[in-house]
Amino acid sequence: MIDILISGLLLSGTYALVAMGLNLQYGVARIMNLANGEVLVLGALAAFWLYTTSQVSPLLTVILVIPVSFTGNWIIYRFLLTPLVKRSKTQGALEVDSILATFGLSFIIIGIIVSIEGGFFAYKYLSEPIRILGSTTSLNRLLAFLVAALIGVALYLWLNFSRPGVAVRAVAVSTEASGLVGINVPRVSAIAFALGGTITAVGGALISTFITLDASMGVVFTLKALIIVIMGGVGEIRGSIIAAGILGVVETGVATLVDPGLTLASAYLIFVLILLFRPQGLFGKHTT
Repeated sequence: MIDILISGLLLSGTYALVAMGLNLQYGVARIMNLANGEVLVLGALAAFWLYTTSQVSPLLTVILVIPVSFTGNWIIYRFLLTPLVKRSKTQGALEVDSILATFGLSFIIIGIIVSIEGGFFAYKYLSEPIRILGSTTSLNRLLAFLVAALIGVALYLWLNFSRPGVAVRAVAVSTEASGLVGINVPRVSAIAFALGGTITAVGGALISTFITLDASMGVVFTLKALIIVIMGGVGEIRGSIIAAGILGVVETGVATLVDPGLTLASAYLIFVLILLFRPQGLFGKHTT
């Protein structure tokens, strides 16, 4: 059980990064980004390519990915998604339009990844075994978890104790009320979308150190991120972190005690139970 708990919590760090990124995009910008997982794979591909060609540490790649990913996601929001936001008369209409637009975007990103690296890609970085409370794991998994935890804490503090962060939270609650008190809603939404994509890309650079990936795996991470967002509550960063921990431990437990092929099924079982008994999520508020 200790092995399951340690491995599950380490896995949850990666899940939390992907989910926090999607939560910012969906909870604040109201964009259901189906290309979220492909952004993760792009971040992983950047770390793989720089390490295998130039021996650039993935930790340095994380730093390099931040401005590139932020700029790229801001451009996507500004030129692809902003026209959809302006023409949509309701949130439901915006969600449908954004799903269709980002679904197409995911295929574009997949094509780019395939053209750069046609098949699976992986490399070894800090794969030395270490022991934690009697459980054996690898140093790269622990490092990814620690970086994810640091980002999660920093994001939580920024959202709750800084003026820009409070503006982001206000837009997540109500775009109409935020506009009435002088908040530049389009600007805040663009920043939230770009920041969400950046966090996801950073997660990809970290996960590339211990998971073999290919262009088609982005959809799996998108679906798991969506499960975590719904489970924790839309717009709730704290909820995403805790829900990611639950999902990581459950998947590890199922893979160890039952069958590795049932890990995705266990995730969807949790998803269905949340939808049935607490549709607003663990930390979401009831809507009236």
